[in-house]
Amino acid sequence: MIRIAAVGDIHLGSGDQGLLRPAFETLPECADLLLLAGDLTRHGTPEEARVVAREIQDLGVPVVAVLGNHDHHDDRPDEVTAILRDTGTQVLEGQQTVVTSGGARIGVAGTKGFGGGFVGRCAGEFGEPVMKEFVRYSRRCADGLRMSLERLGEEGCDARIALTHFSPVPDTLAGEPLEIYPFLGSYLLAEAIDTAGADLAVHGHAHAGTEHGMTSGGVRVRNVAQPVIGRAFHVYHLPVHDHATTGAAAPAAR
Repeated sequence: MIRIAAVGDIHLGSGDQGLLRPAFETLPECADLLLLAGDLTRHGTPEEARVVAREIQDLGVPVVAVLGNHDHHDDRPDEVTAILRDTGTQVLEGQQTVVTSGGARIGVAGTKGFGGGFVGRCAGEFGEPVMKEFVRYSRRCADGLRMSLERLGEEGCDARIALTHFSPVPDTLAGEPLEIYPFLGSYLLAEAIDTAGADLAVHGHAHAGTEHGMTSGGVRVRNVAQPVIGRAFHVYHLPVHDHATTGAAAPAAR
């Protein structure tokens, strides 16, 4: 069994050093890796990124992250990414990584993602240039996620996980105002996940949302925004694939 610890939207500021470290130091006892689903900082400043870096450095388990919209606010996402990567954290944007733990090969594909809404109530690539670019940006993020998951499929991983900040499904937004659903996620992310295949999809961003959801293709989705899970992280369990068989993705347990 593969143990996946995940949390998003920790929103650490300059005065939050040590807030999560005691809990994170227990990770080697209960998890094989830690996934961070974006909005790690409050305003995306290098100072705040260094606070996050000290919280996640030398934890004894691999750490894989994507950035969120808050991490872009100061217009220095490259600096934030570099500071986190200096700790050994894998920060993904349209990329993938394979983590080996306990003999299992765990593939993670990541993108921040973006908004646009969901089937039947979504933005279209039509009209003003700024609207077309909005949807094209969402599509580029989704395409990067799909290609990364496909590359992981070719590598024969024991499990594949899609890590995003924005939500791929409306299920996990239940509790949020309907009016802001288009700014919380995009069906294009779910299309990418279902097309390429995954065992679990993890996201954040929706603070007032719901933990459990599913894509139309049957991939389990978990909203791990810290206000939703109510703890430093939550651990999910995935069975190891039997490579002698192929077919639908293995189910994810709580």
